[in-house]
Amino acid sequence: MQPLEATPDAFKGIAPNPERFPEDPVAFSDSLSHSLDAWRADGFRVVWLRIPVSKADLVPVAVKKGFSFHHAEEGYLQLTIKLVDDAYVPNHATHYIGVGGVVLSQARELLVVSERYRRRGGGPAYKLPGGALQPGEHLVDAVVREILEETGVKTEFEALVCFRHWHGYRFGKSDIYFVCRLSPLSLEITAQESEIAECLWMPVADFLGSEDISPFNKRIVSVALDHPGVVPSVMDGYGAPDRYEFFMPGEPGRQPLL
Repeated sequence: MQPLEATPDAFKGIAPNPERFPEDPVAFSDSLSHSLDAWRADGFRVVWLRIPVSKADLVPVAVKKGFSFHHAEEGYLQLTIKLVDDAYVPNHATHYIGVGGVVLSQARELLVVSERYRRRGGGPAYKLPGGALQPGEHLVDAVVREILEETGVKTEFEALVCFRHWHGYRFGKSDIYFVCRLSPLSLEITAQESEIAECLWMPVADFLGSEDISPFNKRIVSVALDHPGVVPSVMDGYGAPDRYEFFMPGEPGRQPLL
């Protein structure tokens, strides 16, 4: 019997090819047992076993062999097993990434939204438009997209001005929230009815002076308007703009907006 077809990595791990798994659980069990013995003998340290939804009947077999759940996506479950006790198995993604946009018009009005689904009680809770990044999406593209989706306003990215990092977020993950400054390319508002209860241009002085706005939102807007931030930049040696995104200090001497 030959070991399962698999691909080694640079860290002495090995990943079996899911397309070559036997669909019969008994046959898979025999092949997996033989493969684990062979991979241990060959000096591999970790097995990365990805089981697609179409072969979900194989999951209990792997668990009985000592595999542990690592993470799951829509189409598969990833399991791992250490072949040596001191093998290192890195965690799956630990953070959510979100963006918010500070958009100020020439009339010194700030684009704000009040979300449809929020904690009950009190009046409208105005905040910056924004949301979560999609897989493979850059910060610049995400904040422009989110503002357009939520408000209908087209914008141009200017700078990344600050970020917040905190723990204990959704499903026990951590969260990083980037605040960006953008200039409006249009002013007409078309609110996203499914998520946004209200969207408007608010005088920035009213936003910063309102008792109904959280201190956090006031602070990040003040920072965005008062500091140049960092701007998208090119880094020598990284020539794939669809993969890499860099931010560096902007032009010295930039005047604050406040």
